[in-house]
Amino acid sequence: MLKHHAKIEKNSVLLLIFTVIVISIGGIVEILPLFRKETTIEPVQGVRPYTPLELAGQNVYIREGCYNCHSQQIRALRDEVERYGHYSLAAESMYDHPFQWGSKRTGPDLARVGGKYSDDWHVQHMSNPQALVPESIMPSYPHLTTRVADLDGIADDLKALRAVGVPYSDDMISNAARDAYAQATQDSDYLDGLLERYGDKVNARNFDSQNHTSEMDALIAYLQVLGTMAELKDYKPAPARGGNQ
Repeated sequence: MLKHHAKIEKNSVLLLIFTVIVISIGGIVEILPLFRKETTIEPVQGVRPYTPLELAGQNVYIREGCYNCHSQQIRALRDEVERYGHYSLAAESMYDHPFQWGSKRTGPDLARVGGKYSDDWHVQHMSNPQALVPESIMPSYPHLTTRVADLDGIADDLKALRAVGVPYSDDMISNAARDAYAQATQDSDYLDGLLERYGDKVNARNFDSQNHTSEMDALIAYLQVLGTMAELKDYKPAPARGGNQ
């Protein structure tokens, strides 16, 4: 055995080939299990796909580049948990395509911003950030209040997301635009259908107090749901494999 080992060490080409083989086997063993979602994402009660209005709001969030200054990932560090709340769980972003974890915090983390501020606060903050936070360097977005949200084509977004694994049903897709308007206007004719499809915890109201369904409506609907889906009070981390059961 030692004789063969010496041959490998003295032959650079042979050593390179075996090195690549060993690294490849190790990489496959490490990476392949991660392709099975059930091994990487613990199930958490309450997590659901975004409603069409919330999804439209996420589109605005991405378009305006909010992820450049705000992360949506609370690390399991004491200072972050004390400031922002329970650390982020993989299941909370399992339906995000693309995910909004971010890599830089010029502003605070938004993973659990839902319900932290009122709708009026968000409207004022988007329109003039410095009026509420004088030291803020965030740009203003007053145009979001006047721009009508693009909801007529939101069903296509749901179809695309279903293709990558988000469990939108045919019923959700066919009623996408109607559900979006129902959430922003509390239209009694369609509100029951929205709640039946997405659950009775959906925030349904006129978020920016305008007479039309604006991009501000959609963005606030998205912000107000962040971090509120998972029922963390019932969450118990799964024991590490090989650890005490």
